[in-house]
Amino acid sequence: MKIAAIAAVILLGGVVMFQVALALGAPLGRAAWGGQHGGVLPKRLRIASGAAVVVYSVIILAILASADLIDAGGWIPGAGRPVMWTLTGLFTLGGLANLASRSKIERYWAAVSFAIAGCCAIIA
Repeated sequence: MKIAAIAAVILLGGVVMFQVALALGAPLGRAAWGGQHGGVLPKRLRIASGAAVVVYSVIILAILASADLIDAGGWIPGAGRPVMWTLTGLFTLGGLANLASRSKIERYWAAVSFAIAGCCAIIA
């Protein structure tokens, strides 16, 4: 369980770094948000990438707390089995959405999403 949590955190750390780069204007639009924007994302999607950084950071904390790698002390609501199963489902759906993308490069993110889903299932 702890190895799965560490693997998930490493993968999510990569996703966070990618979203930070998008939010700051890196020309990686083909690899995100449906791949419809080559180069720098429009402002609304850059803001969405910034919001995604916050969401993924909370998910990282929930994973660490659920795997007993940090003591949440009650400040991470929902850490535990139900949240991990929910994340398993959400990351599986995210992987399917990545596979359905018209952008070839965005389809590579499916493997990351499925791997995170598998890690969450192990933790659950």
